[in-house]
Amino acid sequence: MQNLIDNLKEYLKQVEDEELRLILDELSAVEIAEIWDNFTDEENLKMFLMIPQEKRSEVIIELQTSEQELLIRGLSEGAAKSLFRDMEPDDLADLIQSVNPELRAAVWEQLSDEARQETTFLLRFDEDDAAGIMTPRYAAILGERTVAQALNFIRGSMDKLETVYYIYVVDKVKRLQGVVSLKDILRAKDNDLIKDIMIQKVIYVQDDTDQEESAHVLENYGLLALPVVDRFNRLLGIITFDDVIDVIREEQTEDIYKMGAMGGDTQSYLDTSVWGLVKKRVPWLIVLLAAGTITTNVLHLYQELLLTAVFLTLFIPVITQTGGNSGTQSSTLMIRGLATGELHFRDVGKVMFKEILVGLVLGLVTGMVILGRAWFTPPGIGFLPAASIAISLCAVVIFATVLGALVPMIIHRFGFDPTVAAGPLMSTIIDVCGLTIFFEVSRRILQL
Repeated sequence: MQNLIDNLKEYLKQVEDEELRLILDELSAVEIAEIWDNFTDEENLKMFLMIPQEKRSEVIIELQTSEQELLIRGLSEGAAKSLFRDMEPDDLADLIQSVNPELRAAVWEQLSDEARQETTFLLRFDEDDAAGIMTPRYAAILGERTVAQALNFIRGSMDKLETVYYIYVVDKVKRLQGVVSLKDILRAKDNDLIKDIMIQKVIYVQDDTDQEESAHVLENYGLLALPVVDRFNRLLGIITFDDVIDVIREEQTEDIYKMGAMGGDTQSYLDTSVWGLVKKRVPWLIVLLAAGTITTNVLHLYQELLLTAVFLTLFIPVITQTGGNSGTQSSTLMIRGLATGELHFRDVGKVMFKEILVGLVLGLVTGMVILGRAWFTPPGIGFLPAASIAISLCAVVIFATVLGALVPMIIHRFGFDPTVAAGPLMSTIIDVCGLTIFFEVSRRILQL
């Protein structure tokens, strides 16, 4: 990769346009986007204009928002119009929504009437819904048409369609009636009617279906495209597999943010300002801080016990860390199972039984380890104090394991995202409860 970057820089310095075009022509849009940060804004603009016209629309959608804005500002009016003309309607709508308002107005002025009409149609819908990620460029035909007519229609519309793998069958008011694959059309006779070879049971989603749910439908049924209809069953557009990949990436980013106790949108890190990063982090940080201060109340409640058995203080970090780790492991497994559809709330009984057994085994193992550590190595406390710590740790691990499995399932049952139950939030809850269990069990065993 470094050799490629060096060669491109050399050709840019020597104004070797032909060699530059040849290299850029061989690179994919993703590969060009990967090396984009290694060049200055002027070099990037020059390279972009050297890219074949039909590939430019693929390259710009792979760039970060800030890079898109710099590039659009550097293009001439003619180059910008050509770029926007070649972009898919859904990609163009995403671009318009992501750039700043000033540039958005400039982009809008350079769109053709057809592009404006398609973009206006898409911008009516919420970007987080199925209709917000669909494309209006799909193949649809009346059921009364013959196979020969369908083939002629496909040949004449190839340049305007997102995909031709599926041809959707509609009535005169565009209500979805069925679907036929290109393979079935090619295999049928020319005089066969489309309605006779179509599949009437069509997998589809409503326009207001959440984009993540739409992605799961397309993935679960192994489709290359998924039709989107309105409440009257009229076909509005299709969601293609490449759009679903973007959705999955965005949803995974959101889940990671939530597991790290952060909120906000999924904008690129480099495109996010310092204040934007602060806004992502500070709300949850304050919530966790407030929750974490409850541990001071627990310590205050058991301060007489700590004054009597000072050695318990030495093992507080071990108790909280091991409990937090156990809970996070359980919650991670549950969140993954809920996300893939492997687990449902109806399985809560089986899950609890299994996690109690798992927690018991983990508790016994970790308890034996801490017993040996506390008794045989410094600080070398007596057997009974070491046993109290071991039993306390065992109880905390069992509690944390069960809680880590139960909380995500309850949150999911009420329709919320279970990823908030992982990471710092789970650890904070277990810290408070774990310390209470630790002190109470130790107090009873030591009879203090």
